[in-house]
Amino acid sequence: MATQRCRLYLITPPALPDPRAWLPTWEAALDGGDVACVQIRLKGLDDDALARAVDVLRPPAQRRGIAVLLNDHPALAFETGCDGVHIGQEDGSYGDARKAVGDGIVGVTCHDSRHLAMSAGEAGADYVAFGAFFPTATKQPKAHAEPEILAWWSELFTIPCVAIGGITVDNCRPLVAAGADFLAVSAGVWEHPEGPAAAVAAFDRIMEGG
Repeated sequence: MATQRCRLYLITPPALPDPRAWLPTWEAALDGGDVACVQIRLKGLDDDALARAVDVLRPPAQRRGIAVLLNDHPALAFETGCDGVHIGQEDGSYGDARKAVGDGIVGVTCHDSRHLAMSAGEAGADYVAFGAFFPTATKQPKAHAEPEILAWWSELFTIPCVAIGGITVDNCRPLVAAGADFLAVSAGVWEHPEGPAAAVAAFDRIMEGG
C-alpha cells in the first residue's frame, strides 16, 4: 500500500510552436510547487524537431531535480538525456523500451485494465498509469477508469500508480483519496484560469491534505 503523499506528474501541452518562447511558462509551473516528474508529450514532430524541443525543456526540469520522461520514443529518450520514457499499449513493447533506456524509468499505460497493469508490473515497469478518469480534450481516451482501480492497486502492489485523464484542481480529490501515487495533469495546469504556477500550487495544497 502506498504510504507517501501523492505528487504531481506534469505533462506538456500536445503542441508548442516555439518551445524556447514558452520556456518562462514552463519554468514558472515547475517552480509553482512540488513537481515529481514531467513528461514531454509533443505530437506531430519528426525526431529532429522533437529532440530540439527536449533540449529546451529537459534541462530546467533536471536542474530542479525533476525526472524528465519522453512520451512514446524510447531510443530518442535515451539519446536526448531524458530520465526515461512513457509508452502506451500501441507504442511498442515494454522489453524494447527497457532495452533502449537501460536503467531509466519506463512507465506503461494500462487504461482501465487490471490485467495490463499486472502484466506491466511483472515485466518490470517502474509505474503503471490508469485512465482516463474524466473527459479530456488532450487526447482521445481509449477507456474510462474509476477510482476503485487505484485503491485496488495501491492495496496490493508496491509499484507506483499514476492517474491520468482530464484531471483538474476541482476533480482530483477522489483520486488522491483512492491511493494514486501521482496525478498526471496537462490541461488542468496549462489552462487553469489563474495560470500554470497557481495550478501547480493548488494541486500541491490538495495533495498535502489541504
